[in-house]
Amino acid sequence: MKKMWAGRFSKELDKAADDFNSSLKFDCKMYKQDIEGSIAHASMLGAKGIIPSEESEKIIDTLSDILSDIENGVLTFTNGAEDIHMFVEQELTKRLGDTGKRLHTARSRNDQVATDIRLYLRDKTDETKKLILSLITSLLQKAKENTKTVMPGYTHLQRAQPITFAHHLLSYAFMLTRDFDRLEDAKKRMNYSPLGCCALSGTTYDTDREMTAEKLGFDGVVLNSVDGVSDRDFCVELLSALSILMMHLSRLSEEIILWSSWEFKFVELDDSFTTGSSIMPQKKNPDMAELIRGKTGRVYGDLVTMLTVLKGLPLAYNKDMQEDKEAIFDAFETALMCLTIAAQMIETMTVLKDNMYKAAQEGFINATDLADYLVKKGVPFRSAYKTVGQTVALCIEKKTVLDSLPIEEYKKLSDVFESDLYSEIKLETCVEKRISQGGTGEKSVEKQIKFIEDFLNK
Repeated sequence: MKKMWAGRFSKELDKAADDFNSSLKFDCKMYKQDIEGSIAHASMLGAKGIIPSEESEKIIDTLSDILSDIENGVLTFTNGAEDIHMFVEQELTKRLGDTGKRLHTARSRNDQVATDIRLYLRDKTDETKKLILSLITSLLQKAKENTKTVMPGYTHLQRAQPITFAHHLLSYAFMLTRDFDRLEDAKKRMNYSPLGCCALSGTTYDTDREMTAEKLGFDGVVLNSVDGVSDRDFCVELLSALSILMMHLSRLSEEIILWSSWEFKFVELDDSFTTGSSIMPQKKNPDMAELIRGKTGRVYGDLVTMLTVLKGLPLAYNKDMQEDKEAIFDAFETALMCLTIAAQMIETMTVLKDNMYKAAQEGFINATDLADYLVKKGVPFRSAYKTVGQTVALCIEKKTVLDSLPIEEYKKLSDVFESDLYSEIKLETCVEKRISQGGTGEKSVEKQIKFIEDFLNK
């Protein structure tokens, strides 16, 4: 098929070079946004008298027909076009002849592709934000069910202090609110129209860029035409936000993998989100969580790809920038899949409360509270710290826990100890005493739940 840019050339493009150059196989995803942009452009051309209004209307109607035919499967991406922009224009010209050839007046593929990708990524950003809210909702519901479920909190993957499972899950909910906000902020900076920047220097036609921007739902126009066609900051920013999101999903997945192991047995994943072994019939593998953890590397790679493509490019447009799409498309598709699976995996997960409580009892995680008990009795903190360390060592020697060590043994270490210490180091008491803002105490957790509910409802 003759290229629409072939006028200057005496030879056809080599077949291998043509295949290498073509992007239709992946940028065809933007067919809807390309047609929407072309409809807005045709409307402006007609309104400004750059082309006759009756021809503008024919172009708009035919573009709408092409969109309908693509979505109904009547028209497929098989006409040998170089990219989605040429595909649509060739189909339009095939149907309208010379009238179709007028569409590209006062426009370049450089500003066209920059417009299409912003429109496409805006839609994907909104889709991703909805799924983030869905995962937050799943975490919130599971947290509400476990405001009194005591578990060991960890540092260095060692049992540290008692917290509630609700408090732990809510930490991920708060991370996800920041992921949501990062995407929203990136969308705000992206939502400016490059349409009308043309190849790089604008056009000699009296166009109305504000009109096309408004029709396409942009907040305004890119004010520098060179910047308009060469900027891909928004891709880097979105990839950065998606990488942080995936990092959070990976950390959550890692904990689910640990919690569902026999060594922890804090949760049991639903059968519908696990797989078995081909040789070991007893296995129930957390493959979905492992895949989320693994796919995080793909999104990191997409970010590095984009940064590397852009790092040495002179202004304005360069063909290297065709490489932006596969990376950013892959990142969004990966994140969307992972968010969908994560929300359902959390929602259907069974919490094994008794196992969590038993692990909390056996980890000496009320040792800090025992030290605080001595401090309240007038013992300096460092002295209290040493005494409690000795008490823990004694418990390990006698194969018992702080809650069960007889008062007589306590008094051998310090005569400050009294029998009231047992109520002070009870796990439920230890949790409830964390009254500081943001802590694991029930009232604090209730405030955190309220914050997340308000976030979801805003």
